[in-house]
Amino acid sequence: MLDKGNEGNYMKTHDFWYDLPEELIAQTPLLARDTSRLLVLDRESGGLAHKHFYDVIDYLNSGDCLVMNDSRVLPARLLGQRPTGGAVEILLLRDLGDKKWECLCKPGRKMQQGSEVIFGDGELTATVVSVLEDGNRVVEFHYDGIFLEVLERLGKMPLPPYIKAELQDQERYQTVYSRAPGSAAAPTAGLHFTDDLLEKIRQKGIRTAFVTLHVGLGTFRPVKAEEIAEHHMHSELCMMSRETAEILNTTRAEGGRIICVGTTSCRTLESLANADGSFTAGSKWTDIFIYPGYSFKVMDGLITNFHLPESTLVMLVSAFAGRENVLHAYAEAVKEKYRFFSFGDAMYIG
Repeated sequence: MLDKGNEGNYMKTHDFWYDLPEELIAQTPLLARDTSRLLVLDRESGGLAHKHFYDVIDYLNSGDCLVMNDSRVLPARLLGQRPTGGAVEILLLRDLGDKKWECLCKPGRKMQQGSEVIFGDGELTATVVSVLEDGNRVVEFHYDGIFLEVLERLGKMPLPPYIKAELQDQERYQTVYSRAPGSAAAPTAGLHFTDDLLEKIRQKGIRTAFVTLHVGLGTFRPVKAEEIAEHHMHSELCMMSRETAEILNTTRAEGGRIICVGTTSCRTLESLANADGSFTAGSKWTDIFIYPGYSFKVMDGLITNFHLPESTLVMLVSAFAGRENVLHAYAEAVKEKYRFFSFGDAMYIG
């Protein structure tokens, strides 16, 4: 899956560090999704322009295709109590079937095999089935009805650790086009779109297509390897329908550009593309790691948020636009006091 190239082989994780004042980390979403700022980066020249997100339509041409990840975030954070009254937090990570999930549990020392937890007024209870080697737990849930409906009532959004504020409206951590429940974190580049903006984009003759990649908590896992080539990516399930494959193939055949909304859409397309750049419907678990030296098969443009220093996401963006261009753009964004990370401002790279 990796195309390391010579450049990536010699790069250190610290090469992707930048200094970010804590007050620039956005704690809450803006009132209107598409009024966030947009930093436009020309990846050939390194040139920058300061816009608003609703201006993104000016950088898209008739015949282009905008590719979005329609995964929906599960309200996967459950707050409960042990029968003795002690507070417990359970975070759903992976559905194992038969009402069992792999979970993160806090406090871990109190959550041993056989431990029980009660949520709400008891409509949901849980039992720890086993403790895994990495410290995660296999938890079996007990409930009547449909689990997703129970979660919608009792669960909270699993916001990233750098967001301390309580989210007032859970839908603000969902894209307006989210459809397929399964993510532990939002594909945040898509949070800026409104239904109205998407309609204007379609009226301009720009195609829209959807893929699904369920974002795992590994997204927030720091890169601990000193050499980036030694880092191992987490696996995530990605899917493409026949309709999307046909739209992408038509776009390429007619000379249109493929613009990915977010790093998850990019990783999905680059994982599912055939060797000749064409697409067929399908799904797979992907652990593709894109960093400088990678040869992109299909992506021509990227809409993305600002990412954490030394993260795999800032490495992906650097692979597309060049590390120096990206770090210069980030320095400009810091200087101009852009808002960073999940609820922050956006970039268009073309």
